[in-house]
Amino acid sequence: MYDFAIAWDWLAFGVRWLHVITGIAWIGASFYFIALDLGLRKADDLPVGAHGEEWEVHGGGFYHTTKYLVAPDRLPEHLTWHKWQAYWTWLSGAALLAIVYWAGAELFLIDPAKADLATWQAIGLSAAFIAVGWLGYDALCRSPLKSNATAVMLVLFAGIVVASWALNQVFTGRAALLHLGAMTATIMTANVFFIIMPNQRIVVADLKAGRAPDPKYGQIAKLRSMHNNYLTLPVLFLMLSNHYPLAFGTQYAWIIACLVFLTGVTIRHYFNTLHLTGSGPVWTWGATAVLLVLMAWLSTVSSFDGDYDTVEAAPLTPAAQRFADAEGFEDAANVVLGRCSMCHAREPNWDGMHWAPKGVHLETEADIASHARQIYLQSGVSHAMPPANLTDMTEAERAMVRAWFRDAGGTSLAGLRADQ
Repeated sequence: MYDFAIAWDWLAFGVRWLHVITGIAWIGASFYFIALDLGLRKADDLPVGAHGEEWEVHGGGFYHTTKYLVAPDRLPEHLTWHKWQAYWTWLSGAALLAIVYWAGAELFLIDPAKADLATWQAIGLSAAFIAVGWLGYDALCRSPLKSNATAVMLVLFAGIVVASWALNQVFTGRAALLHLGAMTATIMTANVFFIIMPNQRIVVADLKAGRAPDPKYGQIAKLRSMHNNYLTLPVLFLMLSNHYPLAFGTQYAWIIACLVFLTGVTIRHYFNTLHLTGSGPVWTWGATAVLLVLMAWLSTVSSFDGDYDTVEAAPLTPAAQRFADAEGFEDAANVVLGRCSMCHAREPNWDGMHWAPKGVHLETEADIASHARQIYLQSGVSHAMPPANLTDMTEAERAMVRAWFRDAGGTSLAGLRADQ
């Protein structure tokens, strides 16, 4: 029988790999051009209309770049457009969001203790949050405040704070931080698609028609590009946050996420100033360190203080119930409780561990039934868990896990759909 659970996991891996590759290409190009723009120097022999030049050495060769503030008098035959990186990063990210959080809404997206949503409601809210984020930001950039860059950034940050709080009232902590990152990434991509590229096309069209381009189009594009510059690092943190329960598994996760945006400002300000003047402001490192310490403190302020009887009695979803009723569940559950629960607990018993890895709890039968596919892939099919087999899980025990999952139909296409 073909194992669709494994196939689905490899699909997620492939899309994630594409997302990482295109993200590196986009962020790398963005950082390079910001550094290039800030490093431009005046010269007496610059061509007419040129704003500045930069000499660079890399890979054994020298590069001489000249920037035109509006456009050159003559459009070159070869013109490279930097756009596919942003588009493919967003498309692959959206696909990954659907594969992990929409298809796995009952496990990763919905938190019944916060909002008891149906799957379609959770998916609808997910898409709505992302769309509204862009619409609100774009309206802000077109408002009377648009001429005041500082005011725009302050209002934008206030919107981020509200969004972070709201997301944490509805979704799991892991999903809330991921969605805040997805919302911000959508703003960045939409800046490229709706503002930066159309404005550049207008300039190119004017050049081809023999008209002098209006400088306002370049200025508008530059403002949006600057916003993207400061939003990049927080997006990276939020996209990686699902690996760190200390970031998302606390009641103050929404505040931690907001502080991440401030660290993005301080770090980028250092490098932007360094590229512009040759010396970055040292105070930004101190400010960043203080923010990181504050985030670390907030992550440990609260711990699980709930009622374990309530956790055990929580109703199972239809998918989880199917695994709980399957033959071999009791044997598999005993294996998981004996080999995995000391770390995957609301209060881990492993020395030095304060939060369960990835926030996954495996200390009740309800927990185990709800995480059946992850248990199967991590400890049944592979030996990823327990790490280095520190709890001495035997091959016979792994076979019990595999037999239970397969008996429940988890490896079939129908079972995969039901699991999601």
